[in-house]
Amino acid sequence: MPIGNVSDTARWVAVYRAMETERPDAIFRDPFARRLAGEHGEEIVRSIRRGRSVAWSMIVRTAVFDELILEAVQREKVDLVLNLAAGLDARPWRLPLPPSLRWVDVDLPGILQHKTDMMKDERPACRYEAIHADLTDATVRRALFARLGAESARTIVVTEGLLIYLTPEQVGALARDLSSQRSFRGWIIDLASPRLLKMMQRWWGKSAQGGNAAFKFAPAEGTGFFATFGWREQRFLPSGDEAHRLHREMRGMWFWRLVARLFSAKRQAEFRRMAGIVLLERDAPAA
Repeated sequence: MPIGNVSDTARWVAVYRAMETERPDAIFRDPFARRLAGEHGEEIVRSIRRGRSVAWSMIVRTAVFDELILEAVQREKVDLVLNLAAGLDARPWRLPLPPSLRWVDVDLPGILQHKTDMMKDERPACRYEAIHADLTDATVRRALFARLGAESARTIVVTEGLLIYLTPEQVGALARDLSSQRSFRGWIIDLASPRLLKMMQRWWGKSAQGGNAAFKFAPAEGTGFFATFGWREQRFLPSGDEAHRLHREMRGMWFWRLVARLFSAKRQAEFRRMAGIVLLERDAPAA
């Protein structure tokens, strides 16, 4: 089975970054993506349903995360980027980051060791650290957050492509532990709606579940889910709107935009929030 475990999804998405990079009109460039994905990544894309036609959504997600991270570093004077379940993200090497910035990748040993081995001869733009850890282990997670929180004045947390593989209980525990650190000011996530979750399960459910990478998290209350745990929505960027802005819409999207005009205002709002990239800000430590 091409997807053997949840870490293999990082190879899957890396292929999409490589595809975008190789376009003459690329909206970002990741010269390391093809190397990091390897043949296994290509095998995953070839084997799953709609393997290449859905690339637009991951490409848009990558571009918007890039923008939000750079904005946080430049405007908010963030001194630490904490990238949880970092996978094969090569941003410390490919983004124009200040040398003084500290970037910490956290992930399971297998996938993170693969990345650091593949990137050992490349020089990151900033101070880079890789930490092997299982984020579902509460004791390990809290100790790590406490240490990094004490070492930073202003941190932005990044979880790209992580939350959907967790249960609501696991996401809530993660959110609470993050909000307990005063220096963790912002958190960038991607979020799916229950409607989109059902579509993903229909398209890729068997492949993902067989590799212990089942899709689980898509709260009916949207970003309201995080309010209980000390986070509030600062910005919601609908994936469809961002795809339109970046000229990376899925094929035939013009038709769905036309159909959406016939919906009620409530249905249109629901349609826009099927998927998005969200900037959360810490409200107050959860009780």
